[in-house]
Amino acid sequence: MVLLQTRRGALVQDRFPDLAAAARSLPNGLVLDGELAVLDHHGQLSFTALQRRATAGRNARALAAEMPAHFIAFDVLQHDGQELLDEPFARRRQVLEALFAEHRLGPPWTLCPWTTDPAVADEWLREWTNVPGVEGVVAKGLTGRYRPGGRGWTKVRRRNSTEALISAVTGSLHRPQVLLLGRYDTTGRLRLVGKTVPLKPGPAQDVAEHLTAAGPVHLWTGVRFTASWNNRTPLEPALVAPVLVAEFSADVSQDRGVWRHPLRYERLRLDADEADVPLFGET
Repeated sequence: MVLLQTRRGALVQDRFPDLAAAARSLPNGLVLDGELAVLDHHGQLSFTALQRRATAGRNARALAAEMPAHFIAFDVLQHDGQELLDEPFARRRQVLEALFAEHRLGPPWTLCPWTTDPAVADEWLREWTNVPGVEGVVAKGLTGRYRPGGRGWTKVRRRNSTEALISAVTGSLHRPQVLLLGRYDTTGRLRLVGKTVPLKPGPAQDVAEHLTAAGPVHLWTGVRFTASWNNRTPLEPALVAPVLVAEFSADVSQDRGVWRHPLRYERLRLDADEADVPLFGET
């Protein structure tokens, strides 16, 4: 029996029939930990394509043929029916590498690379994160056991600083909480690029002093916003004149020009204006 289970416990093998079929060639009594990945038509990792696959219904097989899934293996939790949760990571890694070597596993199976050399990890963080969809590196202790429901490891994301226009806020103009940042595309349309984490009191007051309420015409009038990628709770932000430039830091995880994770507000750029802000889709 082949089961594909999400972090939250949902079974999704019916939505990924290509992986379920490929898994039948794996040995029995095997439990792997890893991440699903789907490439778009340009051969790049795509969160949107993964979402389409994850919510597929009757068209699951058609989508599998159009956008095949891949499994990137991080860890092995059971091998040949033997539970390995209490084994140190170094031992589990040996078992995982032996599995790939003995069964000559190739696509859709990918063995996540690893190193004990900090210089190599630093190079990965600087160079590999130029690939869309690759956010950073993960650090694990060699002696650590696997803790279901807990991480026991540290994710180090690459972060870059850039600018966008403050185009709406949650809370109020007097007490802004979260900034909704936008950029213009080549057609003059104002596009959302991301939302910040909640502002601390000092920066919130600084931003509030410079906000101007939107006039009767705003390019986001009637646009619906949700809390996040995974939270479809609707937001009702206060629209503001998109003239203030905010500098923010973000990781490299973007999907179609939009940052997937919350942005970190750094400061107002009162020395800059709309012409200094990159266009939508630029970094």
